[in-house]
Amino acid sequence: MRLLDRYLLRELLTPFGYCLGGFLIVWISFDLFTDLNDLQENKLRAGDIVEYYVVKSPEFLVEVLPIALLLALLYTLTSLSRHHEITAIRAAGVSLWRLSAPYFVVGFLASAALFVMNEFWVPDSAERAEHILVRRVRSQEKSPDRDLVRDLGFSNARDGRTWFVGVYHLQTAEMLNLQINWTLADGSRRRLYADRAARTNDVWTLFNVREFREAAGTNAQPVPGLQAAVLAMPELTETPEEIESEIKISRRLARSIRKARQADLPISEILDYLRFHPNPLEADRSWLYTKLHGRLAVPWTCVVVVLIAIPFGAASGRRNVFVGVASSIFLCFGFFVLLQLGLALGAGGKLPAWLGAWLPNLVFGTVGLWMTARAR
Repeated sequence: MRLLDRYLLRELLTPFGYCLGGFLIVWISFDLFTDLNDLQENKLRAGDIVEYYVVKSPEFLVEVLPIALLLALLYTLTSLSRHHEITAIRAAGVSLWRLSAPYFVVGFLASAALFVMNEFWVPDSAERAEHILVRRVRSQEKSPDRDLVRDLGFSNARDGRTWFVGVYHLQTAEMLNLQINWTLADGSRRRLYADRAARTNDVWTLFNVREFREAAGTNAQPVPGLQAAVLAMPELTETPEEIESEIKISRRLARSIRKARQADLPISEILDYLRFHPNPLEADRSWLYTKLHGRLAVPWTCVVVVLIAIPFGAASGRRNVFVGVASSIFLCFGFFVLLQLGLALGAGGKLPAWLGAWLPNLVFGTVGLWMTARAR
């Protein structure tokens, strides 16, 4: 790494650390005062509250990371420009793009970190935080119910199967009072009834199974088929992960919860649901694909932040460093408004799903490229 790159990184990383820590403290403090009544009603102790916010910290971190990076970049570049350091560097034959290379590396690394946190940490942290929140008020006799889903029904359009489950256990994937209606490739239908089903060695095993078959194109009564005390069925390709994705997303669609956070559903769960439902309803399709593209677009915000900060912060002149602070506030506000507008239009079918999700990145990224190319 060149001496210049190390110097520029050192000038950025110090304010970036302060900004990230400061914003994280502000976010946690605001959430604490907002939810203080809920914390008291749920009888959480001091240790529980600390654990609660440690678990929720990844959720806050993905919110403040792009904002902290933007503010740190604008502060750093404004300070360098104010002391004519950028002018001296460029006079030595270093282009603005080359000068910005270490900042783009930081932006790409921040984007990768944002994707990993959104995909693997934040969804689990929200569920774990909810368990901590209610641990003091949930009675022992009712606590197992939180892992049970009753009267579960879902369709697998991919393989032509419809499942009806009396009780589904989220932790063990065990099913009770199971019925599977199965339309085969030749048009015939197969019905399976079982008292219990369990996942063993990645294969569904059914207990006390009764089978009925119905020929294609007839209205005859189903004909009884095999009966078995235990039956392993590798033909049933539905995995517990796909079933849990079906449960989560179906609940949102049924309750019309369309304004959930971007980080609440991992890409893998959305893809699992779409494998079950390759042709969803048009309204559901718009929401699902906007959600999917939004999950892919959000991490790139950190790279867009770098593109925007360079022309704003590197402009020549003896400006006060607080100009960077003011600029970051307006830029964050504009980006947030455009983000919410794009997601709303995409989920509502007014824009293509990919355009609604990527709209703020495209607009701010294009503006940043154009301004940087014109910078002198």
